Amino acid sequence: MRAFEYGTAQSLPQALAQGGDDTAYLAGGTTLVDLMKLEVLTPRRVVDINRLPLRGIWADRDGLHLGALERMSDAAAHPLLTDHYPLLGRALLGASPQLRNMATLGGNLMQRTRCGYYRDTATRCNRREPGSGCSAIEGENRGHAILGTSAACVATHPSDFAVPLVALDARLHLAGRGGTRQVRIADFYRLPGDTPHLEHDLRPGELITRITVPPLTWARRSTYLKIRNRQSFEFALTSAAVALDLRGGLVRDVRLAVGGVGTRPWRLPAVEDALRGRPLRTDVAEAAAERAVDGARPLAHNAYKTTLLRRAIVRALMSLAG
Repeated sequence: MRAFEYGTAQSLPQALAQGGDDTAYLAGGTTLVDLMKLEVLTPRRVVDINRLPLRGIWADRDGLHLGALERMSDAAAHPLLTDHYPLLGRALLGASPQLRNMATLGGNLMQRTRCGYYRDTATRCNRREPGSGCSAIEGENRGHAILGTSAACVATHPSDFAVPLVALDARLHLAGRGGTRQVRIADFYRLPGDTPHLEHDLRPGELITRITVPPLTWARRSTYLKIRNRQSFEFALTSAAVALDLRGGLVRDVRLAVGGVGTRPWRLPAVEDALRGRPLRTDVAEAAAERAVDGARPLAHNAYKTTLLRRAIVRALMSLAG
């Protein structure tokens, strides 16, 4: 690990004053510290923000609000999530207990890809070193993306929590030296294109301060399904976040996003459209799920994800059929 300066912040203005291009903010540190040890990330300065008043979970007429420094374990057990937005709580349970007790909600949204080539400085990676190439395209790519890829990057987005937030059209509250702003989480994450090192819309020195989920009464009928190689401490091969408005056996409305298959959390409006107004039967769900792989570009070792994704969507939907 390279030498760095270490600072702490007692308030948001103090934290922002220390931010900049060569600064990393430290919350749970479950991603940052690992990548610094590998010398994948080499910030000049690290600022501990754990004392900032960015906690709390509450609801009002604008929806559900989540402080960025809430621990994942606390949020997963909160009644507002377990009773009103089960898909959010289930997504947070996808991590191991050790990680949930350390990691924060904001940090979870900012974690970096788990692509092995990104983490190995002896290989080529356009996210780590722009213009160097992508070893995964011709290498071991069983866990890589089939949606939203480019000739420069095929790495999957790692966050479970971001997937239901995209499905629910959540907004992020951001703060920087230039003031505060809000951005839809669906617009926050960027496709890799020719610039995969630009992963999100967070500007240098900015912080996520809060997450707001718009009110959605029928999100009580929702779930998050994660399929992985093993039961614990593993990232998704594919996942599906579904909220369903089901009345009289008909799908009145639905929100659906998937993870583990895209370079960012992937909303599926075509699948939603194919379900609205239809009875929730297995054959209807299967027909709709076929549209989930429109535009998919499998690689040598991950073509199985096209089938796995469709099956995950059907399984998640039918688990809510009641």
